Order: sequence, then structure tokens, then C-alpha cells
Amino acid sequence: MSAPHSVVSGGAGYVGRFIVEALLAAGHAVTVLGRSAPAGGFFSAPVGFLPLSLEPEAASPAPFKDADFFVHAAFDHVPGRYRGGEGGDPEAFRRRNLQGTAALFAAARDAGVRRAVFLSSRAVYGPRPPGTWLEEADEARPDTLYGEVKLAAERTLEGLSDARFCGVSLRVTGVYGPAGPGQAHKWAGLFADYLAGRAIDPRAGTEVHGRDVAAAVRLVLEKDALAEPVLNVSDVLVDRRDILAIVKLETGAPHPLPGAADKEAVNAMRCERLSALGWRPGGMALLEETVARLAVGG
Repeated sequence: MSAPHSVVSGGAGYVGRFIVEALLAAGHAVTVLGRSAPAGGFFSAPVGFLPLSLEPEAASPAPFKDADFFVHAAFDHVPGRYRGGEGGDPEAFRRRNLQGTAALFAAARDAGVRRAVFLSSRAVYGPRPPGTWLEEADEARPDTLYGEVKLAAERTLEGLSDARFCGVSLRVTGVYGPAGPGQAHKWAGLFADYLAGRAIDPRAGTEVHGRDVAAAVRLVLEKDALAEPVLNVSDVLVDRRDILAIVKLETGAPHPLPGAADKEAVNAMRCERLSALGWRPGGMALLEETVARLAVGG
């Protein structure tokens, strides 16, 4: 039997790189779609590359020829921003990230792709009373254009799904982990501010390691049957104070830690659906290990 062939849009991005590496490790042949080809050595093994435009009219079945799976991790936004990532052009933001995404899903289906995974976001839920848990069956009420577009793309993928083409949306929380060559990890600015002695506002939120996101992607790609079209992906509830306490320990920085945030007010996501499929994230042990390595440049 030949190796499965997976196409990953945005595969050279912060989250996409974890997905590509997990698929390579599982023996998949991988084609990355993106704005520009990744530099040599960016991935641990060779991958194919094809240029990607999220303009709807650019979508074609050609990149998906002989592909088994499609993972859509690409997203067009103002650099460094997702919420508010439309900048001053919400029309183009919606066109590329919704109409363009829908056109890619349709092209993948028309090319014979068997399963597609869409990286959605917890932003689709919108605001809830403090401390309310978020479950997949809850009514989605996004209050940002980002969340609206992600939710509409989820529904488009579900509407395209049939006996031959299965679409699954993963609602992912904040993702942490080491960055690819030449890239900065998500907390690089936070660490720099702390080490420079600058004031840091308390904040708590939910996080999941990129490795565990990739494991979730691989799991839903390779499962024989999936009953649910939407799955939450989240792991730990953590405070900036918790993170920087590790940095302080590893570096010996003399600066005081920020105050504690109210963790009980955070709207965390329940992940029982994904856990029932066999997903086991790394929890606080993985977060502590990762932060310790990042703190000393690892």
C-alpha cells in the first residue's frame, strides 16, 4: 500500500509546521501550499510545495491530484493579529478566508480527497459569562469578524461533506511551542518584556501545544469513522504568572512576577469528544518543560 498523501495549506506557518512534521513522522507524503516555498531544511524531511492564493477564483483541483487528505491551516490576516486581523479591509478578509476557503474545500472534494480538516477557533463561541465551559453542542455566537468567518467556513465544510468526502473542523485554542527555523515562538515578546523588567498585565487563558494540535489532526484524518463534524482542541488553563515563574527560575531574572489573573473567569473548552477518540495532550508537564526550554533559547 502506498503512503497516504496529505496536502497542508499554511504548512510553513507556526501551527502548520507541527502538522506537517506529525504527518511526515507518520509516513505521509506531504505537499505544502503557501505564499512562498519554505527554506531548505525547514522541515525534517522533504515535502512538495505549490503556491497558494486564497482568492476564490484561484482555487483548482490540481493541487489535490492523488491526495487522500487536506488540512486547511492557512489564514489571511494582518501579521500578528487574528482577531482584528481584517485591518482596514474586512471585505477582502471575508473573501479570502471564507469564499476562498470554501472554494478550496470544493476543489479538494472534486479532486477525490477523502477527508478534510479545517483549523477553526474557539472564537466561534463568542462571549460567555465568566467561568462558563464551552462545548461543541453550544450555540456559537461569535462577536468578531474572525469568529464569524471561522464559523461560516465550518458550516460550509459540513455542507460539502457526504459519503465520499468527510470534513471535520477543529476549534483550537491558543497554541504554544517552539517555532520553526527563523521564526519566533508566541511568547518571545512576553519573555523579552519580563527579562527587561517591563510591567506586564495579568492574564490567564487556555493553551495547547502545537504537537498536540498535530496529534489531533492526524487522529481525525486516520480514524475510520467520525460521528461529529466539530471537535474542541484545548489542554491547560494557565496564567502569565505561571509561565513567567518558570522563566524566572530558569534565567535567574530578579524582576517581580505579574499579579495573578482570575483563572476561574476564563471560558475553557471541554474536549471529551476528542478524548473519546484517543487524544491525550501533554498537560502542565509538557507546558512546563516547553517553557523551560524556550526560556534558555531551546
